[in-house]
Order: sequence, then structure tokens, then C-alpha cells
Amino acid sequence: MARRLTPWRWAVLGLAALYFLVPLGASVIFTVDVPGQGVTFDAYTQIVSADGFVSSLLLSLELAAATIAVVLLLMVPAVVALRLGAPRLRPVVEVVCSLPLVVPPIAFVAGIATVLKWGPDHLSRTPLFQTFVAIQNPSFPVVLVLAYVVMALPFVYRALDSGLRAIDVRTLVEAARSCGASWPQALVRAVLPNLRGALLNAAFLTLALVLGEFTVARLLGFQPFAVWIYNVGGSQAQMSVAVSVLSLLVTWALLLALAGAGGRTRTASSRG
Repeated sequence: MARRLTPWRWAVLGLAALYFLVPLGASVIFTVDVPGQGVTFDAYTQIVSADGFVSSLLLSLELAAATIAVVLLLMVPAVVALRLGAPRLRPVVEVVCSLPLVVPPIAFVAGIATVLKWGPDHLSRTPLFQTFVAIQNPSFPVVLVLAYVVMALPFVYRALDSGLRAIDVRTLVEAARSCGASWPQALVRAVLPNLRGALLNAAFLTLALVLGEFTVARLLGFQPFAVWIYNVGGSQAQMSVAVSVLSLLVTWALLLALAGAGGRTRTASSRG
């Protein structure tokens, strides 16, 4: 049976490779083949010197780092406590964390924009007015971090839940507690080292989400990396496609590095 299925596996893998590689190859050809000039790599060499490239990329990376930190600080203790103390609430938490997949991004950002407009009109004489101003600072819009945390909940919850299913959390915590560790120490020293792969998966999914998110940032008037690519595409189409190709290659490289780190971790654990 396995031998008969092997050709079908190769056929499926070949079709999948064509599905991904043909558009990527067409994009690369579009960026290097200039009519009348032949093959040139100017679209790639001009990326670093392009106006707004470095600032928008740094902003997206800063937003991604802040989003990863906030969502992990919220979800790791919550998921562990859910598994240890209230397993019956797991379906409720799963539904709540899945809501961002149901609500369209356009409706989500419309609600955020309404709240941001309502705040200054009704809280102008209160200390909260400065809070509404501060979270919309263009140099580091905290409102985007809050929005991305909500949007990342389904992916982070799935990654952490899968990681917790693979280990005996209760035994690890009880062993750490019996050795005199407090609850935070048991979480940091006993549970987190065994969730390294799940934490890396959650961080990578959040990073990919923040780097590629466009709707919320665009409608709220901020310019992270995805919005910059869109703006550049209006005047410099080849550079826009070149940046997209490089972003895709960097994402694949991060995924391969993550897979390699997870494989080395499992090998070291099995040897130990």
C-alpha cells in the first residue's frame, strides 16, 4: 500500500511546488527583466535606499516584538491555569480565542476607529484623553499592538494548546512545587522549557501576522511595512514586487530556522 501511494505523494508535492514556485518565479522575472534594458537587479539594489523602507520595516519589527511579548504574557499563564484548574472552561476559552477568525478585519477596524473617535470627544477633560493620544503616536502606535494581540489569539492559543497536550503539565508543576518552587518559578523553570517549540511556533505565527497585516494599519492611518509596500506599488511597481519577494524569502528562512531549532531540541531531548 505504501509503495502504491508513493507516486501519488510525489504528484501532490509536485503540484504544490508548481502552485507556489510558478507565481514566485513570475514575480522574480518581472522584477529583473526590464524592457529595453534586459536583465537588471536595480529593483533590489534600490530597496535599502528607498524612502521609508528602513523606518517602516523597523516599525513593523518593533510592533511584532511588542505583540509577541504581550500575547505570550497573557496566554501562557492563562492556558496553563486553564489546563490545571478549570479544564471544563476550555471550550469557552477556545470559542473566545477563535472569534477574531469570525469577525472580518474591516468590521474590527471600524469598531476600533469608532472608539478612537469617541474618546477625544467625551474624555477631553479627563486624564484618559492623554491615553487616547499616546496610543495613537505614529512613531509607535500602541493601538496597533492591541489590535494585533487580538488578531493573534487564535494562532497563539492553538500553538500553546498543542504544546501543552504533548506534556504532563500537572506532574511537572507538582514536582516543582514539592521541591519548594513557587507558582511563578514552577511555570518558568518547569513548564516553559518543555514548551519551547510551542512558544517558537506562536512567536513565528505572530511575527508573520504583524509583518503581513494591512487592513487595520491602513485604515487607522499608520504606515508599517505592509502599508509601505502598497504605497510604493503605486509609483514603483517593480520595487514593490521585489520587496514582496524578499519578504517571502525571509519568512521562509525564518520558518526553516524554526523547524531546524525544533528538530535539534527534540534530538537533544531524546538523547538526554
